[in-house]
Amino acid sequence: MEKLRFGVLGTSGHYSLRIATPLKSSLMVESYGIASRNLGKAQEYADKWGFQKAYGSYEELLSDPKIDFVYCPLPNHLHLEYIKKAADAGKPIICEKPLAMNAKEAAEAAEYCKKKGILIMEAFMYRFHPQWVRAAEIVRAGEIGTVMTTAAIFSYDLKDGSNIRNIAEAGGGGILDIGCYTVSSARLLMGGEPERVSCSLKRDPAFKTDILTSALLDFGDGRVSTFTIGTQLFPWQRVRAVGTGGTLAVEVPFNMYGDVPGRVHVNTGVGSRIIETEIDDQYLLQFDAFALAVAEKRTEAPTPVSDAVANMAVLDALFAAAESGKWEKVAKY
Repeated sequence: MEKLRFGVLGTSGHYSLRIATPLKSSLMVESYGIASRNLGKAQEYADKWGFQKAYGSYEELLSDPKIDFVYCPLPNHLHLEYIKKAADAGKPIICEKPLAMNAKEAAEAAEYCKKKGILIMEAFMYRFHPQWVRAAEIVRAGEIGTVMTTAAIFSYDLKDGSNIRNIAEAGGGGILDIGCYTVSSARLLMGGEPERVSCSLKRDPAFKTDILTSALLDFGDGRVSTFTIGTQLFPWQRVRAVGTGGTLAVEVPFNMYGDVPGRVHVNTGVGSRIIETEIDDQYLLQFDAFALAVAEKRTEAPTPVSDAVANMAVLDALFAAAESGKWEKVAKY
């Protein structure tokens, strides 16, 4: 098939650091347009990262008929606005996680795109990596029995107040930035949705963002997931699942490198092994999968937008539980 041309809303550091290089080897997509509110900045970015065209506004990019789909790595508080604008322009959109500021907005975005007939997907790239594909297969096959509990930790150290992740009004803070991963992976491994959550949360006195969070997700029938996330801790990430018949752990679950094999540890009654999955880049896989869905005019993205809404509902409940100091139910959308 002919490569699909995509445009990026914003001169994102995330795109240049993690996505630009892998996509050079894509047979599915072509980095065509880059937009900024400053044309000079957009042109400089285009020259550096190989975009064919630069735009001085996001709206100008969205109105270009040559753009087949868009990628939105804008700050969280702008997601809903530009999802709607992309849908109005008839552009399928991959939007960075979290899809919106809360579940109500996420559901609104999903419904808006549905009415417009526009494909939308939240950019949880980790789910496309072979290590997670294999981990999910092992769980679904019942190799470790019924998964009764999962545990995750995800942390980094960022004390720069000018960084968007430390600006509360823009949707900064640990839960929205990385808690979304620990919740998403728990839901995947547990194979369902938590009924209620409990949460302990600490905020930065200056930034007002959540910087340290520990939570319990109750999936019913005694099945519970736990996680801790931090934005001012030593950088670390791990995910482990324990079932009635074994355990499974992913070494680098979320920021997995694109140039080394993934490693999944599995322990069962038969023995212990470390599965090394093939070397692949999760961002390349994600964009290629979405491009194929666009090209085939599918009505549902590789990761359904309903999953994004369900994930946001859990994040909302975490904030509520931290505020109330009690268990809070997870709303259904």
